[in-house]
Amino acid sequence: MELGLTNKVAFVAASSQGLGKAVAIELASEGAKVIINGRNKENLETTKQEIEKITGQEVLALAGDLSNDREKEQVIKNALQGFDHIDILITNTGGPTAGKFEGLKREDWDKTYQSILVSVIDLINGFLPGMKKQKWGRIIAITSQAVKQPVNELILSNSVRASVAGLIKSLSNEFGVYNITVNNVMPGYTETNRLKKLVEENSGFADAKKEIPLGRFGTPEEFAAAVAFLASERASYITGVSLAVDGGWIKSIL
Repeated sequence: MELGLTNKVAFVAASSQGLGKAVAIELASEGAKVIINGRNKENLETTKQEIEKITGQEVLALAGDLSNDREKEQVIKNALQGFDHIDILITNTGGPTAGKFEGLKREDWDKTYQSILVSVIDLINGFLPGMKKQKWGRIIAITSQAVKQPVNELILSNSVRASVAGLIKSLSNEFGVYNITVNNVMPGYTETNRLKKLVEENSGFADAKKEIPLGRFGTPEEFAAAVAFLASERASYITGVSLAVDGGWIKSIL
């Protein structure tokens, strides 16, 4: 299927590893010009070289912590200096601290709010003008299956990622007039370093496969394929949705 992504400019947040990296590889493989971002400059450079080797596409790597206002502003500025606009924005953050409510401190909540919600708001504000000007854009948030069905021990993720889903649905109503689609993709249990750590630290996660109708964890590549489709011309009439890529784990009908 031709996705129509050739020469589209895509910014993928938190893409030095895990799901973000898989999405960056998928978009570059489809011909998009990709900007990757992460906190660790050395890791990011390694990922840049890997993506370029796999896809044959040149990649722009911009190091910076998107929960830090100064660094975030610089990343947005540098992205727009590298390309005069962004066609596709993929928002993404690493998972917050696991734990139960009474074991968390106020600073845990503040840090999660800045990392998960404020970073999304600021990235959209930074790249929206270019999308509106050309009357074409794709904004895709990577959240979690916890948006629709809370996961035990992940109360920070359950709570704050749900606010991102509310933001995305609201913006789909506002931005449709500019031919900008706004969607949310909810990964389920996917084979990333984050999941491996959770499995090691909590036996409940080790049993998670039993709750998945497909009987296995997903791969980052399977998740990335869904994101690439929503970013494409083929998904031009899909907006305001929360798409689960979870092997059937979420049990609700809607």
